[in-house]
Amino acid sequence: MIKRNALGRGLGALIEGSDITPGTPASNEVSIHEIEANPFQPRIHFDEESLQDLATSIKELGIIQPITLRKLHEGRYQIIAGERRFRAAKIAGLTTIPSFVREAGDESMLEMALVENIQREDLDAIEIALSYQRLIDECKLTQETLSDKVGKKRSTISNYLRLLRLPAVIQKAIREQAISMGHARALINIQDAETQIMIYRQVVKYDFSVRKTEEIVRKISSDDGEGNPVKKSTPFPEEYHELKNHLSKYFNTGVVFKINEVGKGKIEIPFADQKDLERIIGIFDKLNS
Repeated sequence: MIKRNALGRGLGALIEGSDITPGTPASNEVSIHEIEANPFQPRIHFDEESLQDLATSIKELGIIQPITLRKLHEGRYQIIAGERRFRAAKIAGLTTIPSFVREAGDESMLEMALVENIQREDLDAIEIALSYQRLIDECKLTQETLSDKVGKKRSTISNYLRLLRLPAVIQKAIREQAISMGHARALINIQDAETQIMIYRQVVKYDFSVRKTEEIVRKISSDDGEGNPVKKSTPFPEEYHELKNHLSKYFNTGVVFKINEVGKGKIEIPFADQKDLERIIGIFDKLNS
Protein backbone atom coordinates (compact mmCIF):
# COMPACT_ATOMS: atom_id res chain seq x y z
CA MET A 1 0.00 0.00 0.00
CA ILE A 2 1.26 3.48 -0.84
CA LYS A 3 2.01 5.31 2.37
CA ARG A 4 0.42 8.75 2.26
CA ASN A 5 2.73 10.24 4.89
CA ALA A 6 5.64 9.80 2.47
CA LEU A 7 4.09 11.91 -0.29
CA GLY A 8 1.26 13.93 1.15
CA ARG A 9 -1.75 13.65 -1.13
CA GLY A 10 -0.58 10.60 -3.03
CA LEU A 11 -0.13 9.75 -6.69
CA GLY A 12 -3.63 10.74 -7.77
CA ALA A 13 -3.05 14.32 -6.63
CA LEU A 14 -0.01 14.70 -8.87
CA ILE A 15 -1.22 12.95 -12.04
CA GLU A 16 -4.60 14.23 -13.13
CA GLY A 17 -6.86 11.41 -14.18
CA SER A 18 -4.75 8.76 -12.46
CA ASP A 19 -6.81 5.64 -11.87
CA ILE A 20 -4.31 4.08 -9.43
CA THR A 21 -5.93 3.57 -6.05
CA PRO A 22 -3.97 2.25 -3.06
CA GLY A 23 -5.28 -1.14 -2.05
CA THR A 24 -7.02 -1.87 -5.39
CA PRO A 25 -6.71 -5.57 -6.37
CA ALA A 26 -4.38 -6.35 -9.24
CA SER A 27 -6.20 -5.99 -12.57
CA ASN A 28 -3.83 -8.14 -14.65
CA GLU A 29 -1.25 -10.89 -14.40
CA VAL A 30 1.35 -9.89 -17.00
CA SER A 31 4.12 -12.14 -18.28
CA ILE A 32 7.56 -11.12 -16.98
CA HIS A 33 8.95 -11.59 -20.49
CA GLU A 34 6.55 -8.98 -21.93
CA ILE A 35 7.78 -6.23 -19.59
CA GLU A 36 10.69 -3.85 -20.15
CA ALA A 37 12.35 -1.36 -17.83
CA ASN A 38 11.37 2.29 -17.54
CA PRO A 39 13.84 4.51 -19.46
CA PHE A 40 12.83 7.38 -17.15
CA GLN A 41 13.66 5.46 -13.96
CA PRO A 42 15.12 8.06 -11.55
CA ARG A 43 16.91 5.45 -9.45
CA ILE A 44 19.97 3.91 -11.07
CA HIS A 45 21.39 1.85 -8.19
CA PHE A 46 19.48 -1.13 -6.82
CA ASP A 47 21.09 -2.76 -3.80
CA GLU A 48 21.67 -6.43 -4.62
CA GLU A 49 21.33 -7.66 -1.05
CA SER A 50 18.06 -5.79 -0.64
CA LEU A 51 16.78 -7.27 -3.92
CA GLN A 52 17.66 -10.77 -2.72
CA ASP A 53 15.78 -10.17 0.54
CA LEU A 54 12.74 -8.94 -1.38
CA ALA A 55 12.96 -11.93 -3.74
CA THR A 56 12.91 -14.28 -0.74
CA SER A 57 9.85 -12.49 0.63
CA ILE A 58 8.13 -12.73 -2.78
CA LYS A 59 8.77 -16.48 -2.92
CA GLU A 60 7.04 -16.86 0.45
CA LEU A 61 4.26 -14.26 0.24
CA GLY A 62 3.97 -13.26 -3.41
CA ILE A 63 3.67 -9.69 -4.71
CA ILE A 64 1.76 -7.64 -2.13
CA GLN A 65 1.65 -4.41 -4.16
CA PRO A 66 1.18 -4.73 -7.94
CA ILE A 67 3.50 -2.82 -10.24
CA THR A 68 2.19 -0.21 -12.67
CA LEU A 69 2.69 -0.59 -16.43
CA ARG A 70 1.82 1.19 -19.63
CA LYS A 71 0.98 -0.79 -22.74
CA LEU A 72 3.34 -0.08 -25.63
CA HIS A 73 1.70 -2.38 -28.18
CA GLU A 74 0.27 -5.86 -28.23
CA GLY A 75 2.35 -8.11 -26.00
CA ARG A 76 4.75 -5.40 -24.78
CA TYR A 77 4.59 -3.32 -21.61
CA GLN A 78 6.84 -0.74 -19.95
CA ILE A 79 7.23 -0.15 -16.22
CA ILE A 80 5.85 3.10 -14.83
CA ALA A 81 6.41 2.27 -11.16
CA GLY A 82 7.70 -0.79 -9.31
CA GLU A 83 10.95 -1.69 -11.05
CA ARG A 84 12.50 -2.94 -7.79
CA ARG A 85 9.59 -5.36 -7.30
CA PHE A 86 9.89 -6.40 -10.96
CA ARG A 87 13.61 -7.17 -10.59
CA ALA A 88 13.04 -9.10 -7.39
CA ALA A 89 10.20 -11.06 -9.00
CA LYS A 90 12.56 -12.15 -11.78
CA ILE A 91 15.12 -13.27 -9.20
CA ALA A 92 12.37 -15.17 -7.38
CA GLY A 93 11.58 -17.02 -10.60
CA LEU A 94 8.07 -15.66 -11.18
CA THR A 95 6.75 -15.96 -14.74
CA THR A 96 3.94 -13.42 -14.28
CA ILE A 97 3.50 -10.41 -12.02
CA PRO A 98 0.31 -8.63 -10.85
CA SER A 99 0.08 -5.28 -12.61
CA PHE A 100 -2.03 -2.20 -13.12
CA VAL A 101 -2.07 -1.33 -16.82
CA ARG A 102 -2.89 2.21 -17.88
CA GLU A 103 -2.48 4.71 -20.66
CA ALA A 104 0.39 7.17 -20.17
CA GLY A 105 2.55 9.40 -22.34
CA ASP A 106 6.27 9.94 -21.83
CA GLU A 107 5.81 13.03 -19.63
CA SER A 108 3.23 11.31 -17.45
CA MET A 109 5.56 8.33 -17.16
CA LEU A 110 8.41 10.52 -15.98
CA GLU A 111 6.18 12.24 -13.41
CA MET A 112 4.84 8.98 -12.06
CA ALA A 113 8.29 7.38 -11.93
CA LEU A 114 9.68 10.37 -10.03
CA VAL A 115 6.76 10.46 -7.62
CA GLU A 116 6.99 6.74 -6.99
CA ASN A 117 10.66 7.29 -6.24
CA ILE A 118 9.87 10.03 -3.70
CA GLN A 119 7.38 7.69 -1.98
CA ARG A 120 10.13 5.24 -1.04
CA GLU A 121 11.06 5.24 2.63
CA ASP A 122 14.71 4.30 2.07
CA LEU A 123 15.61 7.30 -0.09
CA ASP A 124 18.40 9.56 1.07
CA ALA A 125 18.00 13.34 1.06
CA ILE A 126 20.00 13.80 -2.16
CA GLU A 127 17.84 11.31 -4.08
CA ILE A 128 14.74 13.17 -2.92
CA ALA A 129 16.31 16.50 -3.91
CA LEU A 130 17.21 15.18 -7.37
CA SER A 131 13.67 13.88 -7.88
CA TYR A 132 12.22 17.27 -6.90
CA GLN A 133 14.65 19.00 -9.27
CA ARG A 134 13.72 16.72 -12.16
CA LEU A 135 10.02 17.32 -11.56
CA ILE A 136 10.71 21.06 -11.74
CA ASP A 137 13.06 20.94 -14.75
CA GLU A 138 11.64 18.15 -16.90
CA CYS A 139 7.95 18.32 -16.00
CA LYS A 140 7.92 22.12 -16.04
CA LEU A 141 6.66 22.55 -12.48
CA THR A 142 7.36 25.54 -10.26
CA GLN A 143 8.16 25.07 -6.58
CA GLU A 144 4.71 26.44 -5.75
CA THR A 145 2.98 24.00 -8.11
CA LEU A 146 5.08 21.09 -6.88
CA SER A 147 4.27 22.04 -3.28
CA ASP A 148 0.54 22.02 -4.01
CA LYS A 149 0.64 18.74 -5.93
CA VAL A 150 2.67 16.67 -3.47
CA GLY A 151 1.28 18.21 -0.30
CA LYS A 152 4.64 19.39 1.00
CA LYS A 153 5.47 22.89 2.23
CA ARG A 154 7.42 24.95 -0.25
CA SER A 155 10.07 25.52 2.43
CA THR A 156 10.53 21.73 2.73
CA ILE A 157 11.04 21.39 -1.02
CA SER A 158 13.37 24.39 -1.03
CA ASN A 159 15.49 22.91 1.77
CA TYR A 160 15.96 19.70 -0.21
CA LEU A 161 16.85 21.59 -3.40
CA ARG A 162 19.47 23.67 -1.56
CA LEU A 163 21.39 20.47 -0.80
CA LEU A 164 22.25 20.23 -4.50
CA ARG A 165 24.37 23.39 -4.14
CA LEU A 166 26.75 21.67 -1.73
CA PRO A 167 30.12 20.34 -2.99
CA ALA A 168 30.03 16.83 -4.44
CA VAL A 169 32.04 15.37 -1.55
CA ILE A 170 29.40 16.53 0.94
CA GLN A 171 26.51 15.32 -1.23
CA LYS A 172 28.24 11.93 -1.36
CA ALA A 173 28.53 11.93 2.44
CA ILE A 174 24.79 12.56 2.74
CA ARG A 175 24.05 9.64 0.41
CA GLU A 176 26.34 7.38 2.43
CA GLN A 177 24.79 8.63 5.71
CA ALA A 178 28.14 9.91 6.96
CA ILE A 179 26.31 13.12 7.90
CA SER A 180 22.63 13.91 8.33
CA MET A 181 20.46 16.37 6.46
CA GLY A 182 20.61 18.55 9.59
CA HIS A 183 24.40 18.77 9.30
CA ALA A 184 24.08 19.55 5.59
CA ARG A 185 21.51 22.30 6.14
CA ALA A 186 23.92 23.96 8.56
CA LEU A 187 26.80 23.77 6.07
CA ILE A 188 24.68 25.41 3.35
CA ASN A 189 24.87 28.67 5.30
CA ILE A 190 28.62 28.87 4.61
CA GLN A 191 29.23 30.60 1.29
CA ASP A 192 32.74 29.31 0.59
CA ALA A 193 32.95 25.72 -0.67
CA GLU A 194 36.42 25.16 0.78
CA THR A 195 35.21 26.20 4.22
CA GLN A 196 32.16 23.96 3.87
CA ILE A 197 34.42 21.00 3.15
CA MET A 198 36.74 21.81 6.05
CA ILE A 199 33.86 21.96 8.52
CA TYR A 200 32.36 18.79 7.05
CA ARG A 201 35.64 16.95 7.66
CA GLN A 202 35.66 18.14 11.27
CA VAL A 203 32.06 16.97 11.70
CA VAL A 204 32.99 13.48 10.51
CA LYS A 205 36.32 13.32 12.37
CA TYR A 206 34.98 14.47 15.75
CA ASP A 207 31.41 13.15 15.34
CA PHE A 208 29.89 16.59 15.96
CA SER A 209 26.17 16.83 16.57
CA VAL A 210 23.93 18.97 14.38
CA ARG A 211 23.75 21.56 17.14
CA LYS A 212 27.54 21.75 17.45
CA THR A 213 27.84 22.10 13.67
CA GLU A 214 25.31 24.93 13.69
CA GLU A 215 27.31 26.68 16.42
CA ILE A 216 30.53 26.42 14.39
CA VAL A 217 28.83 27.74 11.25
CA ARG A 218 27.17 30.57 13.15
CA LYS A 219 30.48 31.57 14.71
CA ILE A 220 32.25 31.64 11.35
CA SER A 221 29.55 33.37 9.33
CA SER A 222 27.76 35.66 11.77
CA ASP A 223 30.21 37.32 14.14
CA ASP A 224 33.77 38.47 14.54
CA GLY A 225 34.62 35.89 17.22
CA GLU A 226 33.57 38.26 20.03
CA GLY A 227 29.82 38.19 19.48
CA ASN A 228 29.78 41.33 17.31
CA PRO A 229 28.06 41.35 13.93
CA VAL A 230 30.41 41.12 10.98
CA LYS A 231 30.67 44.28 8.92
CA LYS A 232 30.68 43.99 5.18
CA SER A 233 34.20 43.09 4.10
CA THR A 234 36.16 44.62 1.26
CA PRO A 235 36.98 42.15 -1.51
CA PHE A 236 40.64 41.14 -1.36
CA PRO A 237 43.09 40.02 -4.04
CA GLU A 238 43.14 36.51 -5.47
CA GLU A 239 46.43 35.67 -3.76
CA TYR A 240 44.66 36.21 -0.41
CA HIS A 241 42.11 33.60 -1.42
CA GLU A 242 44.93 31.19 -2.23
CA LEU A 243 46.60 31.87 1.13
CA LYS A 244 43.27 31.41 2.94
CA ASN A 245 42.72 28.06 1.24
CA HIS A 246 46.30 26.99 1.99
CA LEU A 247 45.96 27.86 5.69
CA SER A 248 42.57 26.15 5.88
CA LYS A 249 44.10 22.94 4.58
CA TYR A 250 47.17 23.29 6.80
CA PHE A 251 45.16 23.76 10.01
CA ASN A 252 42.29 21.50 8.86
CA THR A 253 39.71 24.13 9.76
CA GLY A 254 37.89 26.94 7.97
CA VAL A 255 40.36 29.83 8.31
CA VAL A 256 38.64 33.19 7.82
CA PHE A 257 40.15 36.41 6.38
CA LYS A 258 38.43 39.71 7.24
CA ILE A 259 39.38 43.09 5.80
CA ASN A 260 37.58 46.38 6.40
CA GLU A 261 37.13 49.39 4.11
CA VAL A 262 40.55 50.88 4.92
CA GLY A 263 42.47 47.65 4.36
CA LYS A 264 42.87 46.57 7.97
CA GLY A 265 41.90 43.04 8.87
CA LYS A 266 42.58 39.85 10.71
CA ILE A 267 42.96 36.12 10.19
CA GLU A 268 40.78 33.85 12.32
CA ILE A 269 41.46 30.18 12.98
CA PRO A 270 38.24 28.77 14.46
CA PHE A 271 38.24 25.70 16.69
CA ALA A 272 35.36 23.44 17.61
CA ASP A 273 36.21 22.60 21.22
CA GLN A 274 39.07 22.35 23.71
CA LYS A 275 40.48 19.25 22.04
CA ASP A 276 40.47 20.97 18.65
CA LEU A 277 42.17 24.04 20.15
CA GLU A 278 44.93 21.86 21.58
CA ARG A 279 45.40 20.31 18.15
CA ILE A 280 45.87 23.75 16.57
CA ILE A 281 48.23 24.87 19.34
CA GLY A 282 50.24 21.71 18.66
CA ILE A 283 50.65 22.80 15.04
CA PHE A 284 51.99 26.20 16.17
CA ASP A 285 54.37 24.47 18.60
CA LYS A 286 55.79 22.42 15.72
CA LEU A 287 56.29 25.62 13.71
CA ASN A 288 58.23 27.19 16.57
CA SER A 289 60.44 24.18 17.24
